[in-house]
Amino acid sequence: MAVSLDGKVALITGASRGIGAAIAHRLSREQVQLALGSRSGDALGIAGAVAQPTDVRDQASLDALVDAAIKRFGRLDILIANAGVGAYGPFLDLPPEELEQMIDVNVKGTIYAIRSALPHLLKSGEADIVAIASEAGRRGLPYEAVYCASKFAQIGLIRSLDHELREQGVRCTNVAPGGVATDFAMGSGRTPNMPELKGMMNADDVAETVIFVLTRPRNHRILEVALRPVTETSWG
Repeated sequence: MAVSLDGKVALITGASRGIGAAIAHRLSREQVQLALGSRSGDALGIAGAVAQPTDVRDQASLDALVDAAIKRFGRLDILIANAGVGAYGPFLDLPPEELEQMIDVNVKGTIYAIRSALPHLLKSGEADIVAIASEAGRRGLPYEAVYCASKFAQIGLIRSLDHELREQGVRCTNVAPGGVATDFAMGSGRTPNMPELKGMMNADDVAETVIFVLTRPRNHRILEVALRPVTETSWG
């Protein structure tokens, strides 16, 4: 039986487009109050949302977003760590700045978001951290070595925090989609006609999965959800 999210407060990183925007709109329909962080600071036309430019590579920037959420809503119940970047190609061909960006955004950005939000999530007593990870964090993929490494790190972080936080009222979940048809999927080093981009899921599919995770009764938790387009291989 699904529980209501009405009146909850959620903070989303990478909220301005793609999966982040889809989650924001879906949570808004559940009457969740929103704090939206992105490079653009777009409020997505969602009434009452707190939105401001946020750089997840900077702890102070995330602290400022959390502070704005607490000032407006007085609490924080949900963190969606969604911000991410990807670059694809032969390992030795990736520019150093792209390698650093994937680690800074995907790994450090998730760590910093949790560190900013966690003191308030602990006060909630019934809180959730959901990381938008990737199938690339569950198995190695060719020409995605550093992206895979960053997502393996993200998944490991959430799995570890589950052990630490579950008895303090904070559930920790990895949502690990395969191919999703967003601008992010193009990343760097891909073109629209590549076979692996055909038949992808859409961002709303991932948003619905997040809603399912968040609306489970508090006596249990979902540790990880792996979802794949039917056009992708199942294992290996």
